[in-house]
Amino acid sequence: MAPDTRYTKSGDVHIAYQVVGDGSRDLVYLPGIFAHIELQWEEPSYARFLRRLSSFSRLIALDMRGTGLSDRSAQLPLLEHQMDDVTSVLDAVGSDRAVLFGVSQSGPMAALYAATNPQRTQALILYGAYASSVARPGYPWGRSPAWVEEFHQALDSNWGQGAFLGDVAPSRQRDDRFRRWWGRFERYSSSPGNALAFGQAHVQDDVRDVLPTISVPTLVIQRDSDSYREVGHGRFLASHIPGAKYVEVPGSDHLPYVGDQDAIVDEIEEFLTGVRPGAEPQRVLATVLFTDIVGSTEMAANLGDREWRNLLEAHFLRAEQVLERYRGLLIKTTGDGLLATFDGPARAIRCATEILHSVKDIGIHIRAGLHTGEVELLGEDIGGIGVHIAARVAALAKSDEILASRTVKDLVAGSGIEFKDRGTHTLKGVPDEWQLFAIR
Repeated sequence: MAPDTRYTKSGDVHIAYQVVGDGSRDLVYLPGIFAHIELQWEEPSYARFLRRLSSFSRLIALDMRGTGLSDRSAQLPLLEHQMDDVTSVLDAVGSDRAVLFGVSQSGPMAALYAATNPQRTQALILYGAYASSVARPGYPWGRSPAWVEEFHQALDSNWGQGAFLGDVAPSRQRDDRFRRWWGRFERYSSSPGNALAFGQAHVQDDVRDVLPTISVPTLVIQRDSDSYREVGHGRFLASHIPGAKYVEVPGSDHLPYVGDQDAIVDEIEEFLTGVRPGAEPQRVLATVLFTDIVGSTEMAANLGDREWRNLLEAHFLRAEQVLERYRGLLIKTTGDGLLATFDGPARAIRCATEILHSVKDIGIHIRAGLHTGEVELLGEDIGGIGVHIAARVAALAKSDEILASRTVKDLVAGSGIEFKDRGTHTLKGVPDEWQLFAIR
């Protein structure tokens, strides 16, 4: 469940922010150009990344001016204005000193803030960042003029289509579900004009002379094969910030929440707390939904590969739209079905019902199963007995039927949702007998 979004004013500009967690240190997360503090919670890998950060801090996330839910502007956002935005949010949440976590394009601003406001900066963390975005004498890792021109043309003409996914998250490039979310995330992050303004502003960034003046504890993290940011940037930052700790972690994805995010968050947690986290999986209570298409093998054979792919895409698109309305998290697609979680069983039931009805007009009939129980968060996936039970329940459902465990039924008592007893069943691989109910 996403935390509440609030606003504060930085001059005449409204800045959107969220606060989650109750740790003893404040950690300000600055994500760069791709930012939307509400939509980011809809991607499981991103939500897990943020939850881990908030497990050892009071996490403060904000959309910088021109991005996400903050006020838009076609003017170039100067670094000093972005610094004012951070100060306004810190004042709004009552934070005297905070750790700044600057990701990618936010790195120069975070470094400048730490240098000029050490009294408000407890520590500085830079990931996938740079001192200068373009190549300069003595700094060969920056972009060339030709690259910059081509990139700005792409911002102007291809923004919002997911075209940049291959640059920042190559490991997810063939993940259709992630690609669809990423296209939406681009559009929600910024308009094409604002994205272009950000791109043009960041070309001017050059904080090389600032780095030696940073006096706060600093951690620089860089993936060794980052597809978007040459590793020399991170090494330069660390070698020019006094006392900075430099860590290179394996990986080619630029987005910190894609790939092995634990390698990154483990370093941050140890840097801030002095304790290296263990490998215990995180567990949460969730309502788990499984669906699949009835008679999918026959349908695929009758339609042929192309028509079947088109039908599946239409099915998943409708399902994702319904999931968004009911705050469901799509964990993954499973061939002809999906796995999703919810923070409330009533929302899960209503969502499953709407998905079932939304695909009938395109000739698809689904079965669905629901169970509320403890699940393990396994990177971008989930596991545990609660997931197994939901899968077994779904397998027993008939066409156009939603089955739920007794746990789900008991938790929505008084909601007005009606059930029909389907008797007790033995679920393969699950102890005991389980009483199941159909949603009317």
